[in-house]
Amino acid sequence: MNLQTHLEDEAIYILREVASQFEKPALLFSGGKDSIVLLHLCKKAFAPAAIPFPLVHVDTGHNFPETLSMRDHLIEKYKVQLEVGYVQESIDSGTVREETGKYASRNSLQTTTLLETIERLQLDCCIGGARRDEEKARAKERIFSVRDDFGQWNEKSQRPELFDMLNGNIFPGENIRAFPISNWTELDVWKYIQAEELEIPSIYFAHQRQVYLRDGQWMPTTDFTELDASTPVETHEVRFRTVGDMSCTAAVVSKAQSISEIIREIEQSEFSERGARMDDKRSEGAMEERKKVGYF
Repeated sequence: MNLQTHLEDEAIYILREVASQFEKPALLFSGGKDSIVLLHLCKKAFAPAAIPFPLVHVDTGHNFPETLSMRDHLIEKYKVQLEVGYVQESIDSGTVREETGKYASRNSLQTTTLLETIERLQLDCCIGGARRDEEKARAKERIFSVRDDFGQWNEKSQRPELFDMLNGNIFPGENIRAFPISNWTELDVWKYIQAEELEIPSIYFAHQRQVYLRDGQWMPTTDFTELDASTPVETHEVRFRTVGDMSCTAAVVSKAQSISEIIREIEQSEFSERGARMDDKRSEGAMEERKKVGYF
């Protein structure tokens, strides 16, 4: 059995465990490569039956249009139900406050909207595309990650997972985040996309885009970007290794216009894809701090 087959089998096993152990699970779906792989794995896990749970998208209002278009296309293609939680509604209701200034982002605001959506839909398990190679805080996650009745994560309360035995028993109000591709790497994801011939948003491929330099990273210009007159805007051939809120997702200079070229580029890269997420750089433990209050 090759590695790709082993990873696929493991992910399908986890997805079937989720479906059997929980009453109201859902797949967290961003429209990015990892969630697209998960959606495809869900189809394989439950075929010929329909995927037995909805997709949940937390819409920041600052999404890449290409990602939203792919999301809507795949919803129709896979015949699945979509539930959307809107960060703008959380802002309007006063449960979160819009950030202002040069580094303003809606990325961290997603946490509150996600928790509100989980409560509204009464979900007991959310399937996510987090991988252990993304960021050091991710490496502390279990496959079934327990969250308390406030949606908070505590590494000391996580359960041992021995011999692929997954414990989904939870108390009322608690929630599980399940990570079927936790043992995959970024390279594994791309090789799977290539092998399965999956559709992905065009922003993953090299294209001409207006960008500006911020703290050594090329950031996309947007309608909500606050730039002073001294900041030069340039046009470069770039692509995105990760898809997040446009306000905090940096591009990388690239000429990769095919999946084979992307794979070669990643094999030669010395940087993690999360290096393009400016929000992760707010502090040394930025990701872990967000996870503790309910982030993905």
